Amino acid sequence: MFLVIETALTLLAVGVTFVYPQLGARGFEFLERGFRKLANRRGLPVAVVGLTALALRAALLPILPIPAPAIHDEFAYLLLSDTFAHGRLTNPSNPMWVHFESFHIIWHPTYTAKYYPAQGLIMALGQVLTGKPFWGVWLSVGLMCAAITWMLQGWLEPGWALLGGFLAVIRFGTFNYWANSYWGGAVAAIGGALVLGALPRLKKHMRVRYALLMGLGFAIIANSRPYEGLFFGIPVAVTLLAWLWKMKRPELGQAMKRAMAPLLAVIALTLVAMGYYFWRTTRSPFDTPYLVYEHRYDPIPNFPWESLKRVPDYRYAAFRTYYLNALPMALYERARTVSGLIANETNNLRWFWAFFLGPVFTLPLLLALALVPYGFSWKDISPGTRFLLLVCGVTLAGETLPIYYQPHYSAPITCAILALVLIAMRSVRPWLWRHKPSGVFLVRAVPSICVLLLLLRIGAGIFGWPPVSTWPSLTITLPSWCSKSPHNVNRAATLRRLRQYPGRQLAIVHYNKDHDVLSNEWVYNRAELNRAKVIWARDMGPAENEKLIRYFKDRHAWLVDADDNPPKLEPYSAAADRQSPLTRRNGP
Repeated sequence: MFLVIETALTLLAVGVTFVYPQLGARGFEFLERGFRKLANRRGLPVAVVGLTALALRAALLPILPIPAPAIHDEFAYLLLSDTFAHGRLTNPSNPMWVHFESFHIIWHPTYTAKYYPAQGLIMALGQVLTGKPFWGVWLSVGLMCAAITWMLQGWLEPGWALLGGFLAVIRFGTFNYWANSYWGGAVAAIGGALVLGALPRLKKHMRVRYALLMGLGFAIIANSRPYEGLFFGIPVAVTLLAWLWKMKRPELGQAMKRAMAPLLAVIALTLVAMGYYFWRTTRSPFDTPYLVYEHRYDPIPNFPWESLKRVPDYRYAAFRTYYLNALPMALYERARTVSGLIANETNNLRWFWAFFLGPVFTLPLLLALALVPYGFSWKDISPGTRFLLLVCGVTLAGETLPIYYQPHYSAPITCAILALVLIAMRSVRPWLWRHKPSGVFLVRAVPSICVLLLLLRIGAGIFGWPPVSTWPSLTITLPSWCSKSPHNVNRAATLRRLRQYPGRQLAIVHYNKDHDVLSNEWVYNRAELNRAKVIWARDMGPAENEKLIRYFKDRHAWLVDADDNPPKLEPYSAAADRQSPLTRRNGP
């Protein structure tokens, strides 16, 4: 719905650009004067943008409450958060672990999530400070917007950088799923902004702090989006090497001392720390939890040219359905054909476009291309713009290789995408149509449309206008900047109810044959399993369930029929006496 509205507003702006570009000129000029005064105070704009993002997201809590996790990945990151919040890198396995198996979780040699730790660390900070991991997500969004503003200051004039920071707040810090789920995205975007923001400063000033910030950015990316970070880092590394190659000996020595040595030291420490983390979680510094999980549970390879791996002997129907009869297998089989591969890549690019650009950001890019004079070549583009294009192009090329794509995979280049949009707006601004300032109006229209869309989205939440599409979903092909992330409110409500009962609880979850394996998972647990108020377990049938109940004899056992409408919660003993729903089980 909002993608259609955005398209209509963009087309309307194009029409006004040619007909009446002086519209609102006096009001815009008044706002721009104040805007320039703030922008010219180099440090303050970074803080203002970051605090604006934090304040705005907090103000939206009445219509955009703390999310209830629904996607498998979210629960895995929540496990990491809980683990780190308790001061541990991983957790011991449990003797009854087969009852607790779930997606993206390993139980041997230790109990942890398969994902890299950066997202879990920022969520753990929120959990330690407030008791809720969401506030770590909230903090990461504010830091992302601030870091993007700082990065843009290194590539553009102060006013454009500040404008880009506020655009980041609107598009990525409010209704964006990065700010409203536990999937991540903002953390990797922080890493990308630190790297690309430090690069021009380091080349110009050769100060140790910029080298350290670049190293920190690489460390964040390596521990959030390592695959995409590899492609992201190639143009940066080549640029640094070319910069060093052109130096003469005295200057080269200073660069090695002040820039490369601190940068390489941070990268080396990061690799050592990562190796230690892997050793603690998998007992090998070279074996990641991600690879352990993929080997044990996932027969679908990441790349279409690879053959299917051995299909594990799954204990539960949910795993068989997810890996063999749901989206992963469908994407893999489609990518194995030429037509299917083209369809996959086309769809991925459309997702990328709808999420990061949309019609409003596409408009200045297209107009900038349309205004290019005859005979214009690649060499006529400024070196900085060429570099940003190269970073985006190489990173996106790497992301086209796997069979999967989600917009947060591209998070490290968020700042580069915004920088290119702003560069296009800057080049369009002097454009005149019949001696009228059409370019000025178009540049002003872009943030105006973004603000109007934000207000409309807020109104949709307040007044109950037609709902925004929930994403991810098999029925949604173009997730816009404000598509909703699914929330498992039924599980959250059941958890609140169980926590109200005295003593500790054991919830044995039963699924029907047509259970939604993509966004309705219930069996995820805290890091300290034995001390948790509520433990979630899978229904393995009467005999195995009784073994679990005897092991946790100090807990009240419940049977949760998750696919009833509404989900049904009853004492396990009562359900067993009636043999319901145990008699209509469809297998674990």
